[in-house]
Amino acid sequence: MKRYTVFSFITLFSALIFSCKDKSVFTLSGTVTNPGSIKKVYLLATDSTAISVVDSTNLGEDGKFQFKHPSPYANLYKLRAGSNIFDLIAKNGDAIDFSTNLTDGSHTYTISGSDDSEKIKEFNKINNAYGDKLNKIVDEYRTKATQIGHESDSLISIYRPQIEKQLSAQSVDILKFANDNKNSLAGFYAITALDQNKYEQQLVAYADAIKDSFKDNPAVQRFVRSMDEIKPVSVGHKAPDFATIGIDGKPVKLSDYKGKYVLVDFWASWCAPCRQENPNVVKQYNIYKSKGLNILGISLDVDKPKWEQAVSQDKLTWSHASDLKNFEGPTERLYHINAIPSNFMIDPDGNIIAKNITGSDLEEFLNKTFNKPQ
Repeated sequence: MKRYTVFSFITLFSALIFSCKDKSVFTLSGTVTNPGSIKKVYLLATDSTAISVVDSTNLGEDGKFQFKHPSPYANLYKLRAGSNIFDLIAKNGDAIDFSTNLTDGSHTYTISGSDDSEKIKEFNKINNAYGDKLNKIVDEYRTKATQIGHESDSLISIYRPQIEKQLSAQSVDILKFANDNKNSLAGFYAITALDQNKYEQQLVAYADAIKDSFKDNPAVQRFVRSMDEIKPVSVGHKAPDFATIGIDGKPVKLSDYKGKYVLVDFWASWCAPCRQENPNVVKQYNIYKSKGLNILGISLDVDKPKWEQAVSQDKLTWSHASDLKNFEGPTERLYHINAIPSNFMIDPDGNIIAKNITGSDLEEFLNKTFNKPQ
């Protein structure tokens, strides 16, 4: 007769429980304390392009609710209760427990059953801390602007650097969190919060690092493919040659600038941020052209007279060219231009050494490049 020990019964029982676990959905069970007038909660799914409601359910009298939803790969979801949004990461087979008290002004919540959800909560804590700091700066500016009765350039000059400092510090912390959590989907969602114009090099490196992970997550794979596409025109790579037509109707090639420093500047007459940046570019060109700086302006205009007029009005005395095809020109496609202003600093060896530098960043970069100790 076969005998069973206590241990074998526990093992058998655990195996049965595990085998009965539904692997075709994840389960989100939760409690909303003090919901007030809120009677319903919503489950939202996200991808890299949209957020959509995928399910909803009524709150029980005790504030309890439950969702069972299929997610064949780990994905970011959001639970909405009124105007309150809570993030979680789930995949089939997860059994997640959630609780929150809606009278808590700090919107804290507890979540278990998903390590990635704990990580995304940690990331949100970082963002919320910076959000509080930024709101404080903005509120202080608005109070002072109200006191004097109008917007003030002098006030803006005081508060804008404070905001930029916080945004820069926030980006550094986001990048650190993402790099510390490459094995978690939370790290991916964190790094996609960075400004691609400023952090493209880091984003490309991150995509390389996770390209063999999360292969079933469409958002991750889109990101990896996107970074793969722009890698050839990212910092550290050879700038691909192109040929287009100059404003005088003559052919212009990037290779015409071989052996020289050239800033390839993508802009357009209709682009307000481009026109606002032009005085700074003019100023820097006048300082550094005698030291070896060249600029080639590539316009995304389709109306040549308006392009010519803007060149004259803004006193852009460097060389200009255009495919006159907006974002669909071959040069724009080659360089993956999807927003302007956009620029590429290319050194005498044809390497891209900086990208999308404007304002004080452009001034600082040119100063370091052309005023290096001999």
